[in-house]
Amino acid sequence: MHQIVFNDISAAEVSAIPTLDQLELISSFQVDENTLSHITDDARFGLVERDGRKIYRFRSKDYRIYFTVEDGDKVIVQRVLHANSLKDFLFRSSIGGSEDQKLGGSRSFWKLIDEGEHAPRR
Repeated sequence: MHQIVFNDISAAEVSAIPTLDQLELISSFQVDENTLSHITDDARFGLVERDGRKIYRFRSKDYRIYFTVEDGDKVIVQRVLHANSLKDFLFRSSIGGSEDQKLGGSRSFWKLIDEGEHAPRR
């Protein structure tokens, strides 16, 4: 298992989720080396890429966790978003392709991720 670290933004986003949903989301979020090396084998996970940058996605019911991996064993949760906010975002951006492809091509999405990457960690 990897160490999971939340930044201030992602911690606040998780705190806004109803308690039972938080528990279910966090308990289902299990990341290990095998998962990362076979990311396309598990429909819950995805990879968003742009200009050489990579961010992983974990999907659980109505929530998406976007994370990076540092030093091979530290999972940094950059953002935790509700699926409805993403659907609205993708609808407004009108980019074709899968959810991950759409997000990879969106500057607004990467701005959200940049905010998370620069936020203090807990």
